[in-house]
Amino acid sequence: MALPALVEPGAELSRDEIARYSRHLIIPDVAMDGQRRLKNARVLLIGAGGLGAPNAMYLAAAGVGHLGLVDFDVVDASNLQRQVIHGTSDIGRPKLESARDKINEINPYVEVTLHETRLSSDNARELIRRYDLVVDGSDNFPTRYLVNDACVLEGKPYVWGSIYRFDGQASVFWAEHGPCYRCLYPEPPPPGMVPSCAEGGVLGVLCATLGSVQANEAIKLLTGIGDPLVGRLLIYDALELSFKDITVRKDPRCAACGEHPTVTELIDYEEFCGVVSEEASQAAAGATLTPAQLKALLDDGQPVRLVDVREPAEWQINRLPGASLIPLGELPSHLAELPQTEQVVVYCKSGVRSAEALALLKQSGFSTARHLGGGITAWAKTVDPSVPVY
Repeated sequence: MALPALVEPGAELSRDEIARYSRHLIIPDVAMDGQRRLKNARVLLIGAGGLGAPNAMYLAAAGVGHLGLVDFDVVDASNLQRQVIHGTSDIGRPKLESARDKINEINPYVEVTLHETRLSSDNARELIRRYDLVVDGSDNFPTRYLVNDACVLEGKPYVWGSIYRFDGQASVFWAEHGPCYRCLYPEPPPPGMVPSCAEGGVLGVLCATLGSVQANEAIKLLTGIGDPLVGRLLIYDALELSFKDITVRKDPRCAACGEHPTVTELIDYEEFCGVVSEEASQAAAGATLTPAQLKALLDDGQPVRLVDVREPAEWQINRLPGASLIPLGELPSHLAELPQTEQVVVYCKSGVRSAEALALLKQSGFSTARHLGGGITAWAKTVDPSVPVY
């Protein structure tokens, strides 16, 4: 479905710009008119990470005149495997500063606005309103639903992408011309059902593939060329090197863009998505150990059964001394192996999965069970810096 160009042509190109964009200018579908539209465009990028990196670099190289970047994180060594806009010398720097410097190096004609903030219900609409379209590089469900709803309310196209291990998805949600994200996913998955990239991992080059797809869709929308992914979901399998394209239809009952929408203002998306289940939150209340408290228990020689509820690949990276591995998904079938005479303490990477494990233990009669708040990552930061982090 061809759509009209999202922006009008901007100012005439300078001699230097003509030389820079010459390979675009000789494509009949882009040509001078399309390049001037790109020059006049304003694109908001959510995140300067795995998907944000290739998007920012290629949209800058393509000549998008104004890029807004939203992020509040700093560059970590674990980012460098996939977030190619950052380098080793950037470790510890704000991602926005590193990304801005790389964009300026790629194309000094691009204006960059940094929004060093956490996107929220309080600022999303006002921020999105300033741009022509939004490219989402976030990796969590609360942000995706927030961005979708804000784009529906502001009438902006939403270029979405998602990556996990070897799999990727991409689409363009634009309520004026097709479905929105809620038409595809009316409700978020149950807490803990879909791990984040930080917990489940991602093949670095997958970001390049899906990020390039997103940048491609943004350019098509801005210039009015081609058939954008409106009403279509692209599914990519890196192991099979296969692409599938399925139709997504507008849901007349959609809470955001349906015939009788109930989402007429932005809501609390952390609560809506239930990042941690209510059962886990209740179980963790009063049953959470800090790393220092756990260390004191172990140093005192008290009977403690440490259970690591991560996956085997994570267990190979690091572990707490004396722990046994029972992945969260296998825990129900191993409850009989856990002692009733010792205090059971469960842990994971960051404390999310262990809170879910704790809820299961409490429901199964392990009333004295506790979990390690912040997981083994917090342990490495506050108790034993020799433990590698990932």
